[in-house]
Amino acid sequence: MTFLEKLRCLLTFGQGVALPMPEIAENTDPFTLFTQWFEEANKAGILLPEAMSVSTCSADGQPSSRMVLLKEYDEEGFVFYTNYESRKSHELKENQKVALLFHWNVLQRQVRIEGEVERVSAEQSAAYFHSRDRGSQVGAWASKQSQKLSHDNELKERFASFEQQFSGAEVPLPEFWGGWRIKPSYIEFWQGRASRLHDRLCFEKTEDSWQQFKLHP
Repeated sequence: MTFLEKLRCLLTFGQGVALPMPEIAENTDPFTLFTQWFEEANKAGILLPEAMSVSTCSADGQPSSRMVLLKEYDEEGFVFYTNYESRKSHELKENQKVALLFHWNVLQRQVRIEGEVERVSAEQSAAYFHSRDRGSQVGAWASKQSQKLSHDNELKERFASFEQQFSGAEVPLPEFWGGWRIKPSYIEFWQGRASRLHDRLCFEKTEDSWQQFKLHP
């Protein structure tokens, strides 16, 4: 984090608690409000405001969470990319229900999202894959994500092998790698307040619209 980013964080700290949440019109779209909050998190100097927790659940009911990076979002949902053979991907295949959490501590804000997942198209995955640096592309081939290492140098050896294999050529999109889109059915905007009187503004998806309501903290 640069000195300027640290300064912006310092100047922003506590702002959310001190200032009341502005009135939100009943016809407000949750994606519009998310964009506003996401942009404010960026302006606050928060490191990686796109970092989010993804919580999945196995077929036998065991939940698990991990941090990933939001790469794209629109009214269709929130997209991240991963290995389709990873633990989270296996759990998403078994149980499509998923939860996301953004936590922007400097602003005392959280956004909770619940919904179901679908794979993004191979074309969309390829477009993002080839926008990454070459090392990350080769690394996607090298990593057997979530599987046990056979020995300490296995990953380095696999990386070197694929680096040599693709030398002088474009790194192809692995068939086992791509994006997941979370299609939300519930989005909650949580704003911290003094005396723990927090604001919780919620949006729940109906057939053709979003119902807006508030919850006790």
